[in-house]
Amino acid sequence: MTDHDSPIQLNLSGGTLAKQIVSAGDGGHWPIPDGTILASGVRRMAAFAVDVVIVTTILMVVTRRQVINAWNIDLWTSPDFHYALAHASVVLIAHWLYWRVTGLSFSRSLGQRMFGIAVIAEDGSGMTSQMWDRRALRKLLYLLPVLNLYFGAYDLARISQRHTHQSNIDLHVGSIVAHADSLPPASRRHIR
Repeated sequence: MTDHDSPIQLNLSGGTLAKQIVSAGDGGHWPIPDGTILASGVRRMAAFAVDVVIVTTILMVVTRRQVINAWNIDLWTSPDFHYALAHASVVLIAHWLYWRVTGLSFSRSLGQRMFGIAVIAEDGSGMTSQMWDRRALRKLLYLLPVLNLYFGAYDLARISQRHTHQSNIDLHVGSIVAHADSLPPASRRHIR
């Protein structure tokens, strides 16, 4: 008899079949630590909605409701469209700052904290300042009318299709979003 590779492979490493497939893959993805629960698209979307409500409410109070002109179609089509552009810029800058500052301070936004999820680097370490900058900047696409429907639906589909539950933003930045309490203590130490 000649030696040949058997199509049947015995797995001696233990764990569920899904975890074995993920850890055996040579696609360069991080191994999922035992017990880690990745955040679903629905939970992430709900946290995003809470974040938008928080930032928009603060802007409405601070600007005495003037920031609502960022969504005023009549103002956008008038000769005074630069006012709408200025308000839209304030909205985008405020959201970018919010996601960056809360990310650096808590390793998650307040909405993500409310839903018990956290953002970490693929290797389980804390995210760097540059990673938070890129992540916050890319999340601004979800605020642009009409484009937000496309990018939101596309990313929700990708989150549910990928075994890592990573959105395109996560893949670009090198992050994962998981339930904070399910992370190993070493990956959780920087999360507040």
